Amino acid sequence: MGKLQLKNLTKTYANNVKAMDDITIDISSGMFGLLGPNGAGKSSLMRTIATLQEPDSGSITFGDLDPLKNPKEFRKILGYLPQEFGVYPRISAEQLLDHLATLKGVSNKGERKDLVHYLLQKVNLFDKRNKSVKGFSGGMKQRVGIAQALIGNPKVLIVDEPTAGLDPGERNRFYDLISDVGEDVIVILSTHIVDDVRELCTSMAVLNYGSIVFNGTPDEGIHELEGRVFEKKIERSELEKYTQNYNVISNRLIGGKPVIHVLGEKPDEDFSAIAPSLEDVFFSKLQG
Repeated sequence: MGKLQLKNLTKTYANNVKAMDDITIDISSGMFGLLGPNGAGKSSLMRTIATLQEPDSGSITFGDLDPLKNPKEFRKILGYLPQEFGVYPRISAEQLLDHLATLKGVSNKGERKDLVHYLLQKVNLFDKRNKSVKGFSGGMKQRVGIAQALIGNPKVLIVDEPTAGLDPGERNRFYDLISDVGEDVIVILSTHIVDDVRELCTSMAVLNYGSIVFNGTPDEGIHELEGRVFEKKIERSELEKYTQNYNVISNRLIGGKPVIHVLGEKPDEDFSAIAPSLEDVFFSKLQG
């Protein structure tokens, strides 16, 4: 099983936005979470790994394969679920997967039917196979997306913002399904939702403004912050004062009042020490 190695990838768009700024990461089998806010460059990196755009400089290797020089070969072992999985109008789930399997080179009709039925069972849509995909819920469309990404037994699976817009039940079904896939495949999960990474990923990176600001395991990130995160419930009117005076890494409303997390030394007696979470890791890394 090859390692996916990204070295010094850079990409600047015409409007001078640096979507990738010298990105270097090694990704082994299992679930890898790429976490970053919207606009951090995640989709740009995913599209580059998926050979849909070329970087300005840098290299990608997967075992003996050079995906940038040999995209056709790499695509044979690649599954890709883009952020907007466009769905063909008015055709059934079975017809759609049959069509996509044909495009991926499964030319034997019987073999294709078996494969499509197997995938529909795997993503728990077999009983809906004759229904039009157009009428599916967000979670069901996402499952069709995973089924199409699994055609051809990929060695690398790229999943871009898969849970955005799913309700909690659909999100949990997605987690079960994707963790089942991630045993002997490299799965790269790009997301701005911390829960996705917390639930699924053994290793991760945080991307901000096109740069990697953290690369390691979720536990390593949490361990770094131990004994350094403090919490306090404050009045809304005090938020600005606290933000100016302390290293506030996050604030969230609980019962209508802000609860702030501060990184560093304990500010005063009213703050309580808390066990850091992956969310604290995320926000502290975004602040650099």
